Amino acid sequence: MPLPTRRHHGAFIPFDPGVPVTIRLAVEDDWPGIWPFFSATVAQGETYAYPLDLTPETGREWWLAPPPSATVVLEEEGLILGSAKMGPNRPGHGDHIGTASFMVAPSARGRGVGRALAEYAVQWHRERDFHGIQFNAVVATNTVAVRLWRDLGFQIIGTVPDAFRSPAHGLVGLHVMYLPLSRP
Repeated sequence: MPLPTRRHHGAFIPFDPGVPVTIRLAVEDDWPGIWPFFSATVAQGETYAYPLDLTPETGREWWLAPPPSATVVLEEEGLILGSAKMGPNRPGHGDHIGTASFMVAPSARGRGVGRALAEYAVQWHRERDFHGIQFNAVVATNTVAVRLWRDLGFQIIGTVPDAFRSPAHGLVGLHVMYLPLSRP
């Protein structure tokens, strides 16, 4: 799948066509490349309601998803720029609806990494015949993510008011977002 360009502050910042960029399944040896931006994102406290006392070991348990889920990385010249995990939203009778989570290294933001991972996750769910994708908790003030999901066809189907404590904004809502995938 070709990697997109992304509009960022009025300019397009593409992936360099001469530099190989790949999305592949993550392996245990990738964790040291994921942990720095994973821990920084969690510590910032603006996008995920993960425990604040995560260690590299407990963070790995949260992020490296076992089958039937999958965790992938996007890498450029051996450097991991972002990661996504995806799979069933719920077990049992809810496993026909997928979910996903995404993190991008701060140094790679604005280059299309999040979009490339999101498009990959949507296609991954389609190829496995999921009926739809549900995001349970998109922080309302995370406007970059909300805009991306809407661009990809997700709808906000509800918002839980004051469900997230943002260090920068105080109590803010959590959106539940949904993308139907069922084929006609």
